[in-house]
Amino acid sequence: MSSGMSIASVFVLSSFLLSTHASAEESQSFVAQNQARQAAWEQAQQELTAKSLNHEQSQDKSVDLGKEDSSIKG
Repeated sequence: MSSGMSIASVFVLSSFLLSTHASAEESQSFVAQNQARQAAWEQAQQELTAKSLNHEQSQDKSVDLGKEDSSIKG
């Protein structure tokens, strides 16, 4: 009988722990934090994309200049 009670107490305790986690996900502060994280992540992605595009454009210009220089010399 004591093992049955211990199993029941484990289920009760786990349900309390899970219910607080579920309610935390629905709280306004939790939602606001997730939105802030999402916005920061999107901004970082945009900055990385812009840096990548600027880097590719500068490499294209340097390659074009190299071709012009070699055509003038040759």
